[in-house]
Amino acid sequence: MTPMTTEGENPQTTAPPAGSARRALVGRLSWGLADQAASSVSNFAVGIYVARSLGVTAFGVFSLAWVTYGVVLNVSRGLATDPLVVRFSGVPGASWRGAVARSTGTALGVGAALGAACLVAGLSLGGRVGPAFAALAVMLPGLLLQDAWRFSFFAAGAGRKAFVNDVVWGVALVPAMVVAARAGSVAAFVLAWGASATVAAAYGYIQSGIRPRMNEARGWLREQRDLGYRYLVENVSLSGASQLRAYGLGAIVGVGAVGAVRGAELLLGPFLAVLMGLSLVTVPEAARVLRQAPHRLGTFCLLLGGGQAAGALFWGGALLLMPGRFGELVLGGVWHSASELIVPITLGVAGAGLGTGAAAGLRALGAARRSLRCQLFASACYVGGGLGGAAAAGTVGSAWGVAAATISGSAVWWLQLRSALRERHRNPLPEVRTS
Repeated sequence: MTPMTTEGENPQTTAPPAGSARRALVGRLSWGLADQAASSVSNFAVGIYVARSLGVTAFGVFSLAWVTYGVVLNVSRGLATDPLVVRFSGVPGASWRGAVARSTGTALGVGAALGAACLVAGLSLGGRVGPAFAALAVMLPGLLLQDAWRFSFFAAGAGRKAFVNDVVWGVALVPAMVVAARAGSVAAFVLAWGASATVAAAYGYIQSGIRPRMNEARGWLREQRDLGYRYLVENVSLSGASQLRAYGLGAIVGVGAVGAVRGAELLLGPFLAVLMGLSLVTVPEAARVLRQAPHRLGTFCLLLGGGQAAGALFWGGALLLMPGRFGELVLGGVWHSASELIVPITLGVAGAGLGTGAAAGLRALGAARRSLRCQLFASACYVGGGLGGAAAAGTVGSAWGVAAATISGSAVWWLQLRSALRERHRNPLPEVRTS
């Protein structure tokens, strides 16, 4: 069996020459940035197209389906692919292939199981929301498998394949969205979005030559249970907080408020997409830094988080200078309500970007207990700030509450990373378990 690491343990390897290591790092991060750019463009294009086609209320319904997908996606990542990138980044090819077969099979199983639950919910809800959720249920297996291939390629250091896969998704989106626009319903757009992801998921099988093994999902969950279930709780608390905030905002202010928030987030889409998929690049790279030069991990995380925060602030500043006519061209009727939220949402994204640096370090260290505590605290603040702000001052108050919560959560992430690095320095040779 492949040696498995425990919390706080990472196998040490001989470090390559500094120059070649830097070039390899730059190459992997460059493909990571290219992949995230492709993903960002696709997500941004879908959001803009749907917003302009449906209007603020129907776009709010689409946003509820999108947020629900985020919850399911994070369940899949916690159980299937987060343990993969922590434990199988940079390992021999045979170990990677076996792990990928089981991990992608687990992602498919999660999609099928939660898709069935989503279908029941959609049929029960009816109205405008029910068909959207039923359409999402059908598409979940393909959506989750496509995401699992991206994690798998980055774990192997093959970011180019992840980039190509996302490009395939983006190309398939074009005709799918045209067909959905003719139908003119939220469910049609959800089906188009999911069907194009399924095309990319099928192409991932061609790229890798690995067949997902759903029958080995139970074994994968058993082997990775010390990390997987903690990451599951951590991830679901993150996406669940977003879902609770969206549902609560819709109940307190109205579904149109959900569409306004989503519209403002679309304006910051490149950075939000990077944050959502950040572990595709940064956790494997942080794990490599830890193995090859552990004393540089803190600096790596600080540069990573600081760069994200600075980029978000720069982009938000540019949005404030953007002429209103251009905003209306991009978002249509959603622009007026979304433009009022640019400042608080920018600050929230900057705070989240700073925190992702520390989160990557904790994941690389395998410090699942610490990262779980951080995420639970941050999620509680997110829900409390978002709903408390909504009750006090409507949509704008909710955005400011989330911004304050995100910045507070980022501080906790960094405090925990500092403690984890000190603990590792005091105990450089933790106990190793094999299975």
